Amino acid sequence: MTERFTVLFVCVGNVCRSPLAEVVLRARLDERLGDLSDAVTVESAGIKALVGSPVDPMVVSELERLGLPTPSGTARQLTSDMVKRADLVLTASKDLRSDVLEKTPSALRRTFTIREFAALVNGAKSASPKALVAEAVRRRSAANVRDYDIADPRGRGSRAYRKAADLIAVSVSASIGHALAAAVKSESDNAEIDDPPPAIPRSSGPTSSNPNRPRAVEDSA
Repeated sequence: MTERFTVLFVCVGNVCRSPLAEVVLRARLDERLGDLSDAVTVESAGIKALVGSPVDPMVVSELERLGLPTPSGTARQLTSDMVKRADLVLTASKDLRSDVLEKTPSALRRTFTIREFAALVNGAKSASPKALVAEAVRRRSAANVRDYDIADPRGRGSRAYRKAADLIAVSVSASIGHALAAAVKSESDNAEIDDPPPAIPRSSGPTSSNPNRPRAVEDSA
């Protein structure tokens, strides 16, 4: 049985970058994993969330351009419990990563920026999602990440939204989604191999007489 794995995306208001990344990853996993996609929970939240607000209309436009659905949820405030519960925390920038770790230092080995993690897992083949995160940690010191951040597009015009959406689509769908889906499949395949086949019950003896067996001669005396 595949172990449930939770991914948490974090930005500032939880109305632009993180919900967009959430939708992109969810769509990628559903496409590649089918029924197995339930093994991964994808969430998002903001460090200064516009709690209760819907996704930014410009983000909705970008999702439509990418052929993806509009999320039905509203902005949520990030809490330490969310971070502690998540198996992988992906932030939109290095500053946001620092903010998350300042409040929850124990999450260090499972918190990355989106672009950082995409670079670290590119080409990785892992036995499970948790093994994928461990592999990213091992590669961290030697990684050549050119840019860690996806800039906040709010208030900066349509080009900024387009750039943010394209960066998220490339990082999340092409790299993170691919590697995570492969890790889920690997874990599922290994679980099937490790699960022994049902035992075949042994016969306790014949259940009926053999019609060709000679009958015992009764003593008529």
